[in-house]
Amino acid sequence: MLGDARTVRVTGDETAAVYRRADDTDAEAHPRDTRDGPVPEAYVWSNLTSGNSARALWLLLLPFMVVNLAHWMLPSGHGGGRAVRLYGVLVRLVALSLTVLLVAAACEVALDLTAWQCAGSPGCSDGKSWLGFLAAARGGWWAQPGRRLAAAALVPAALTALLWYLSNRTWSAYESQQPLGEDARAADAGRPAHPGDSGDAVHSEGDGCGPALGRPGFWYGRRLVARLRAAHTAAGFLTVAAALTVAAAAFDRRSSATLLEAIGWLLEATLLVAAGVVIWVVCRRGRTETRLDDELDRAVVTLLPGGALALLALSAVYAAWSRPGWRSSGTLPGDRTFGILTLAQLALVVVLAAVAMAMYRRAPHSRTALRGLGGPAVALLACALGGVMTGGVAQRVADWLDGPGTPGMGRKSSIAGPPVLLSWQASVIPVLLLLLLLPVAYYALRTLRRERRIERTLMADYPREKPDTVRTRQIAGDRARAQLTDAAPPFVGIVSAATLLLGGGALVGSWLSEQVPGRAADEAPSFIASATDAAQAAGSWLVGLGFILFVTLGRRAYRDASARRSVGILWDVGTFWPRAAHPFAPPCYAERAVPDLTWRMFTWTDRTGGRLVISGHSQGSVLAAAAVWQLPARTRRRVALLTYGSPLERLYGRWFPAYFGPDCLDGLHREVPCWRNLWRATDPIGGWVLRGGDVDRGPLLDPVAYGRTREHPLPDPVLGHSDYQADPAFAEERAGLLDRLATTVPHQAPYQDPVQPTGRESRPGQAGSGADASRAGGSGRVRAVPADPPETAD
Repeated sequence: MLGDARTVRVTGDETAAVYRRADDTDAEAHPRDTRDGPVPEAYVWSNLTSGNSARALWLLLLPFMVVNLAHWMLPSGHGGGRAVRLYGVLVRLVALSLTVLLVAAACEVALDLTAWQCAGSPGCSDGKSWLGFLAAARGGWWAQPGRRLAAAALVPAALTALLWYLSNRTWSAYESQQPLGEDARAADAGRPAHPGDSGDAVHSEGDGCGPALGRPGFWYGRRLVARLRAAHTAAGFLTVAAALTVAAAAFDRRSSATLLEAIGWLLEATLLVAAGVVIWVVCRRGRTETRLDDELDRAVVTLLPGGALALLALSAVYAAWSRPGWRSSGTLPGDRTFGILTLAQLALVVVLAAVAMAMYRRAPHSRTALRGLGGPAVALLACALGGVMTGGVAQRVADWLDGPGTPGMGRKSSIAGPPVLLSWQASVIPVLLLLLLLPVAYYALRTLRRERRIERTLMADYPREKPDTVRTRQIAGDRARAQLTDAAPPFVGIVSAATLLLGGGALVGSWLSEQVPGRAADEAPSFIASATDAAQAAGSWLVGLGFILFVTLGRRAYRDASARRSVGILWDVGTFWPRAAHPFAPPCYAERAVPDLTWRMFTWTDRTGGRLVISGHSQGSVLAAAAVWQLPARTRRRVALLTYGSPLERLYGRWFPAYFGPDCLDGLHREVPCWRNLWRATDPIGGWVLRGGDVDRGPLLDPVAYGRTREHPLPDPVLGHSDYQADPAFAEERAGLLDRLATTVPHQAPYQDPVQPTGRESRPGQAGSGADASRAGGSGRVRAVPADPPETAD
């Protein structure tokens, strides 16, 4: 990015840092040196998203990340405080159901399939030495079903503890990064610093959209993540405790053990009360953005997971109590949990859609994705993704345990297999894929027709060139395919609508099959029965295959750095937003990157009074805009913004209109009058940001030369989303922005050598005169172009 092999880290650490060329390290200390142009800096944040191998394991947390995105897809920032608050509560409840679903799937594998079914069946446990001490046929202390279940409960309990540990670790590294302090903002406004409003702000509540990303506490979600982490951890432990208690209590009610039956009733009632407390904690508080909230709800953070763990221990003791007459058969009592969870998720998504539609009607805009229903659609896809992953695990484990048999599909099977709902959910996957063939064919045909139209007018962009059919088709195809990005909202809407209908149908079908398990199959015509069996078999294999491919991708990303960088592109977009809905989602890198950029720009301009151009490519342009929003007004007057290949309007403005909608971007333009944006028609990600204004320059010609010329003797490639700096327009716009700043920025103050922290390697003037902030090895870069040295600038 800096164009020099000799670079020096001037501030930051191994995770994220600012770099300069070695020759520019002491630029401020030698202001009279002759320079060809601005002094560039590079801000590198790639280790935040794809640094070490453990980041590949984040793929298993993909449903949590997707539902967290739904939290930020508000249709508008003007929907009213109650509507915004209700929207946030509903998304947090959907996120909570995904945690329960994950732990319930672990319980299904460990408790039901392994400890209850396989260990209780001689045909399944024979030949499995690792299961010998739990096998009912071999007797022993662990042979009783309750004791087998208590031992197997260690697996989902350990999974919950692992999620808590990972969330707590990333919370300490990401959510605890301090943004720009209140003292800087207060000094800018000419008033003393104060703690601010103590009320809660639920993301865009109250102040509209533009100021939302500029609020002091927007990138500081420490309190909420800690609170949600405690609630979700408690929910996981309570799910395991409920699986143990319900199974043991069901047997006690059929026996004459009056004392054990009373204990079972008491435990179940306690678990219900604890579940109500968890739901109350999730619904009670949203994000605090109007101030830096350093408080922690220590009673909730400590007592809630601890109390749930104590209930789990009591449930394990209760289940392990001696019951000589207890035998395991069929599926584990309580296997309707998946049906209840699915019904709750569908109901929550429907209510969320109603709230989103009401909010959209108050401030409609044609560019908003799915007319405000983007959030509910994405939340539903998160639930579907979680269901596919959990169902795939259960199906594959059941097949592995049963050996040559097929669970639930014939007399060769020695175990009953997973709940019938999972089979029904698997059966709708082939139907969904067949339905998606229609929109895929439609968009493919439309892209082909658009390519033909572009071919007929392409040579108008190259009037002095000789036409070449192959070259023309190549450029036209790239332009046509780049426009497919704009078809993403309707395609997501089609997938979500089909998922909602088929998911509801699977739920009803599984309920009917449980009510009349034999008669429905006997009375159905043979071709319908055959089609149903084929769909269930194909769906089961597709679910299992999808899960295997998912794990394979994670394994490859764990070992291969290049694959990990590709996965890092997914995290660039998915983990940009704070963890406002799900605390177990991959951490938000912007809560480190935005304060880094803001502190760098504020301290350098405050110390030198210099001019600075911060430029961002792709996702880097989003980071640059977010950082500029956080700057005090007096600092923002010294900063110009240069974006290129930017998804600010095309992706973020459409899917997150409450934060990057047209009003928000127009407000940013008013606050940063020196702003230019470059875009190409061949770019599938970047585009214009403000239609009809003076911000955008484009579409830039891509390729610059159609054929071979004296200046371009070899064919130029179609660059699309990459290498905007190679275009002459980049240097022109950067120089123009610095010239425009020179007419508005006062004379620079004398340079002051910064005081370095103890124990840190430093050089004189290492703060630099600008930031060319780039993301190395990722999908975006924040390229900030520095100002002139202090004594030579205007």
